[in-house]
Amino acid sequence: MSGNVFGEAFRIVTFGESHGPLIGVVIDGVQPGLPIDVAEIQRQLDRRRPGQSRLVSPRNEPDTVQIVSGVFEGKTTGTPICLLIQNRDQRSQDYARIKDVLRPGHAVYTYLQKYGIFDYRGGGRASGRETAARVAAGAVARQFLEQRGIQIIGFTRQVGPIRAEQVDVSVIEKNAVRAPDLAAAKKMEQFIREIRKEGDSIGGVVEIIVKNVPAGLGEPVFERIEADLAAALMSIGAVKGVEIGEGFRAATMKGSEHNDLFYWDDQKGAVRLQSNHAGGTLGGITTGEDVIIRIAVKPPASIHKQQRTVTRQGKPMIPVFVREWYQLRKPW
Repeated sequence: MSGNVFGEAFRIVTFGESHGPLIGVVIDGVQPGLPIDVAEIQRQLDRRRPGQSRLVSPRNEPDTVQIVSGVFEGKTTGTPICLLIQNRDQRSQDYARIKDVLRPGHAVYTYLQKYGIFDYRGGGRASGRETAARVAAGAVARQFLEQRGIQIIGFTRQVGPIRAEQVDVSVIEKNAVRAPDLAAAKKMEQFIREIRKEGDSIGGVVEIIVKNVPAGLGEPVFERIEADLAAALMSIGAVKGVEIGEGFRAATMKGSEHNDLFYWDDQKGAVRLQSNHAGGTLGGITTGEDVIIRIAVKPPASIHKQQRTVTRQGKPMIPVFVREWYQLRKPW
């Protein structure tokens, strides 16, 4: 299967490059007659949109979504849904002087090894710009899940060494780093500013909680629910690790500590778990408890520190990031 296709029942194909005319996604497998709220798709894209603060990329894209097929009079038709997002804020010429440079932390080298050609303008297909298409498709899937009572909550759990210890969902959208802990959010923002002053970048951890997931989803061996979720999340360019439930901390726990004990819930008339160290799954199948996932996001590769590298031809050099492009927009 092509590396640009993901999913089976709900299948998506993303396309487009960072500095091409547009990016987009085709969604196949959606049943007809389902209501689609275009404003909600746009809201999710607005949340992702760069240039919202000095803590993120200054590229200023409106990211206005256009549905060109698969939806009629606000409902799905059963045919492929195609969503388009135009690229407007481009300065491709700024990348011309580094077109032969193997930029540290970027995919130039590996793309050249695989394809023999690479769109150096902003990273082409390897750019984080591609994630806008995923967000658009995810906003469609999210609406279907919410119609079934499934709720997805995502937030920044950690930036560098600073961790959000409290989880107050009501404050996630009230700070630039989208942390669920306002005190920690202020520290995170200050820490990012300090790193930026050094001309550097920093990574972090994002946590995802999926509520009201029915028990029984997933397969017992190769298509475990954890494996499918990890495959989707690891396909995001900046993600370098995925953990479910206690994740790597489970390696330090005793079995008596990690085991989630069963009990009978009289109120719900069902078997429940007293804790959720396993993160909502057992044997690759959902338990009915919240699915809890964390992803480790690497520091952005585009930094203002000079780093030694070579050109495609092997000539040693010290590349300078396209800093003029950013300084024209917003100073650090």
